[in-house]
Amino acid sequence: MIEKLALKTSPHPRLYKLQWLSENGELVVDRQVLICFSVGKYVDEILFDVVPMEASYLLLGRPWKYDRDVVHNGVTNKFSFVHKGQKVTLRPLSPSEVCEDQIKNESEKRTREKKQN
Repeated sequence: MIEKLALKTSPHPRLYKLQWLSENGELVVDRQVLICFSVGKYVDEILFDVVPMEASYLLLGRPWKYDRDVVHNGVTNKFSFVHKGQKVTLRPLSPSEVCEDQIKNESEKRTREKKQN
């Protein structure tokens, strides 16, 4: 995703190794990237560690939860926190919303491919 979007990375201040992410041994995490993103009305900017992987998602993990004082409700799978003085609740998409999102993404992908050809 970093290469595809031509995002500028910076050196990681504290290198560390990950083994669980690769079957080929340890990966050294040596780069970071600052990304602005939105989920609905929630807009944020986070410094992410960069690792090589086949994914096109931002993984919001323990550091994000800790930094934002996020509360996760395991029953409803909702994440709640206060951001810039506003209460934010992130909830999973319903099955119909997932379907709509996939149709929209496929349509946008076909439009981009037509423009490239």
